[in-house]
Amino acid sequence: MSAASVLMSVAIFGAATVAAEAPAEKPKGLPNPFFAYCHDTHDAKKRSLKDQADLLKELGFAGVGHLGIGGLDQRLKTLDDAGLKLFQIYVRVNVDPTKAAYEPGLKEAIKQLKGREVSLALTLCGKPASTPDNDPPAVEVVREIAGLAAEAGLRVTLYPHVGDWVERVEDAIRVVKKVDRKNVGVQFNLCHWLKTGDEAGLDALLKDALPHLFVVTINGADHADRKAGWDKLIQPLDSGAFDIAGFLKRLKDLGYKGPIGLMCYGLGGDARDHLARSMAAWRKLSERLAAGPQ
Repeated sequence: MSAASVLMSVAIFGAATVAAEAPAEKPKGLPNPFFAYCHDTHDAKKRSLKDQADLLKELGFAGVGHLGIGGLDQRLKTLDDAGLKLFQIYVRVNVDPTKAAYEPGLKEAIKQLKGREVSLALTLCGKPASTPDNDPPAVEVVREIAGLAAEAGLRVTLYPHVGDWVERVEDAIRVVKKVDRKNVGVQFNLCHWLKTGDEAGLDALLKDALPHLFVVTINGADHADRKAGWDKLIQPLDSGAFDIAGFLKRLKDLGYKGPIGLMCYGLGGDARDHLARSMAAWRKLSERLAAGPQ
């Protein structure tokens, strides 16, 4: 063997040895953007929108959800300055045809959001619990909002909320199918699903929702119980008896890659504390699930 061949063999062997000894790449997390909302409703520090954006940026959140249309200008500015995204605005819609369906300022807010890939999360209220018999007025108003949203490139999600006209995911799916608009889908809210008091049939429900599933929201929680207080059903992500890891695995196995929101409503004290805890739990869960079976 020539000297050149020997040197080449040594180089190849050396490179292979280095590659073999190199530490394995750290597994990446789930592809879902992770954002926070309702983190400001009970924050003892009463942070300004700028301080909220700075905190969420520091902790690693992708962005936020915004309640209503008030303060939207300032919310957008502070998020833009921090390099964060507005994922949703939450809007109450009255499905009673004798009442105004939504605030007059909604149309202007939609124009303001044009091109931002924001979804309008609609809580449908104004009538007793949803039944197929009283769907038509709701379908009409959701189609109207969907048309306005489509012109701005926005999506609409039906947000199941206990006590409102649509409080179950099943009802939201039914209405979405009747609305029949490409930019209208369903939001799965873990705490409100648990509040209905029945954990049975989760796999079937998620499969049924998947073709229309635009957003999922999670939090730490105890098990389903209609009588349980929100303090049991909305906790930091590292707390509670409900199997969050199993829930996220179901979403991963179904191929859901959309945004996941962290519900923080009612969590008191300094928001930094519970947000940091939840982000640490999210990173741990996300990386473990992305790495596959352990």
